[in-house]
Amino acid sequence: MKVLLIGSGGREHALAWKIAQSPLLSKLYAAPGNPGIADHAELVALDIDSHDAVVSFCKENDIDFVVVGPEAPLVAGLADSLRAAGIDTFGPSAAAAQLEGSKGFTKDVCARFNIPTGAYQRFNNAPKAKAYIRAQGAPIVIKADGLAAGKGVTVAMTVEEALAAIDDCFEGAFGAAGAEVVVEAYLDGEEASFFCLSDGKTLLPLATAQDHKRVGDGDTGPNTGGMGAYSPAPVMTAELVERTMKEIIEPTMRGMAEMGMPFSGVFFAGLMITAKGPELIEYNVRFGDPECQVLMMRLKSDLLPLLHAAATGRLHEVTAEWHDDPALTVVLASKGYPGNYAKNTAIGTLPPETTGAKVFHAGTAVKDGQLVATGGRVLNATAMGEDIAAAQTAAYKLVDGISWDNGFCRRDIGWRALARGE
Repeated sequence: MKVLLIGSGGREHALAWKIAQSPLLSKLYAAPGNPGIADHAELVALDIDSHDAVVSFCKENDIDFVVVGPEAPLVAGLADSLRAAGIDTFGPSAAAAQLEGSKGFTKDVCARFNIPTGAYQRFNNAPKAKAYIRAQGAPIVIKADGLAAGKGVTVAMTVEEALAAIDDCFEGAFGAAGAEVVVEAYLDGEEASFFCLSDGKTLLPLATAQDHKRVGDGDTGPNTGGMGAYSPAPVMTAELVERTMKEIIEPTMRGMAEMGMPFSGVFFAGLMITAKGPELIEYNVRFGDPECQVLMMRLKSDLLPLLHAAATGRLHEVTAEWHDDPALTVVLASKGYPGNYAKNTAIGTLPPETTGAKVFHAGTAVKDGQLVATGGRVLNATAMGEDIAAAQTAAYKLVDGISWDNGFCRRDIGWRALARGE
């Protein structure tokens, strides 16, 4: 099978690494890819925003299957263009991708199909949003409606912080994503991520994970795209997984089909485990980053047939097997992230890949023969272990083997699981 992978981040490196292990694969291309992905795929200088260019490349190179990694091309309808050209594609339609593309759309879906989530209101102007916040009080959550690279959410512990977040959105801090905002009730509990493949009719549960959103140790500082993750998430017991499937994922799949926009791809449910049970914080319509890295490390099965079955309505024919051992990943970011940071800083040596331990590339490039950091989140030191403590030790051993003066990381990834004694 000839496969084209769309994307250039740590998530896509993990997908490329796993797809490349498939005996079904005859050739893997990646557009635009990164230096880590180049170890597993032929990189293609394609403009992924040009759907015509992507379709033409697929036809000229007899591509059998396209895997779309990031959310922006999905929200822009790349999967629709590819499917219209007769090319099997992993990822939802533009209509179904609204589950990530619009926080308000998802909230409306939850209200319509009785999916547990925080109470909310949608606003397209600041005065009404502020009046609602003053009436509700804090803590309260403000979300830019559209795609904001994981940074458009403020969990405000004071009314003043909430009002400032409204100003940020409507004054353009998140561009077009902030033209509308969702203000929702603060949910108290422990966060977890749940992943499940869907072909529109059948669901295949994958695994759980827990992300670390804030930039600093002890969950301090601003939200980021994610500073590290581990899988499985101990908070997600078998009973909570069953409830999540029954109360959240299944009604969403049925509801999307009923609305004429069947969902094909991966449901990535961001959950809050409250006193009442699992409640939906938000949906993403692609694998998480950095959660994908730990999922791929733990996945025992061949990934390629799973993705292809989801894309072609045959999910009932496949199953997924997992390693019991947990995996943990630590994100190395450029100093200054999630604010301003220097680009093109030199990265020296990286530790070699060993069984159950690998550094995935996220924001890297090669310039004049030198590996450099081009993004905010740059490398993912990922490792497995017999328990979370062992996986954490192995991941930080990788971190300490990376020579990059402009990099930093949190030193407490996995702390919640360790506090539980996992």
